[in-house]
Amino acid sequence: MDSGHRVQGIRQVAVTVADVDAALGFYRDVLGLAFLFRAGPGLAFLDADGVRIMLTTPQGAGAVGANSILYFRVHDIAATHAAMLARGATAEREPQLAARMPDHELWAAFLRDPDGNLVGLMEEVR
Repeated sequence: MDSGHRVQGIRQVAVTVADVDAALGFYRDVLGLAFLFRAGPGLAFLDADGVRIMLTTPQGAGAVGANSILYFRVHDIAATHAAMLARGATAEREPQLAARMPDHELWAAFLRDPDGNLVGLMEEVR
């Protein structure tokens, strides 16, 4: 394969929401993502460690709450999960061991945003 013609990682993920302001509050204030900018009333952008998250009302065939799952890297998954619940997140699944790898354990937990989209938290514990 020509090494110049391949994907190089995720740059932006769109999340379809019913209310951009409510979703912005969740992703910024509960998850702690950095707000970047708004592009009209139906779009808001945040930064997740170099990956842009676009919050958008349904466009075309988009449907609220029917998105792919976003998985965010965290440190101290139990404390982070608890802090996010205290800030208003809805719990879906408490932190638990997902897999034992040769050099680390993969832990995962899940929350729901205001539209019911699943949000994953993951930590690789060495």
